[in-house]
Amino acid sequence: MSAAPKEPNRADLGKDPASVAGMFDQVAARYDLTNVAMTFGNDALWRAATTRTVAPRPGERILDLAAGTGSSSASLARSGAEVVAADFSPGMLAEGRRRHGDIRNLTFVQADATDLPFDDDEFDAVTMSYGLRNVDRPKKAIAELFRVTKPGGRLVINEFSTPPGRLFGKLYRFYGDNVLPRVARLVGSNGEAYDYLNESIRHWPDQATLATWIREAGWVDVRYRNLSFGIVALHRGVKPTGEAAPGDVSA
Repeated sequence: MSAAPKEPNRADLGKDPASVAGMFDQVAARYDLTNVAMTFGNDALWRAATTRTVAPRPGERILDLAAGTGSSSASLARSGAEVVAADFSPGMLAEGRRRHGDIRNLTFVQADATDLPFDDDEFDAVTMSYGLRNVDRPKKAIAELFRVTKPGGRLVINEFSTPPGRLFGKLYRFYGDNVLPRVARLVGSNGEAYDYLNESIRHWPDQATLATWIREAGWVDVRYRNLSFGIVALHRGVKPTGEAAPGDVSA
């Protein structure tokens, strides 16, 4: 007798870590395919932009937090840098090892973003794509990224954001409310998970607010750049090497 199918695991805006991790465990196998369908292929362009902004170099040690199935980590590792792909979902990590486990300079580590299992000042660069929004204490995660980064090291966060144009913002919200759930149910393995995705994007703060959080954690030279009319935004900063005044937040 075959086992009964698992009930869909759907997180909510309380973002209980166990619930969020369980939800991602269930969508791991078809996660990348669903992302391609939902973003009409823009996810590859956003990943390339993130890699360029991180600017990985051979010999560097880079943390890719909320790495999921490791697509972003593999992109970074092609530079020759030593890349650690960290995620709190065992299912995502297992899928990442299956797909990219043959890359010698890429390792996979299970990690809680609010309590990273790494030493102070360990990484030359840290990055996080579409994961900060899923953390129950995002400011704590930003502080942890600061802790594990070497002085002078780089931060790059790519996250869904708020389109600044009113008309495009309305079109984007219509897509999120009416089109995205249908695409997710057609292509994905847990359509309810993408209901949560839409809710989490809607309740996530705008670009300027996230930039302020990054500055408050101690990062300097903080700025952001909109991609795809502000559907996502690339935030970056630098860990100061000594006594330094915070940099400006700019669009």
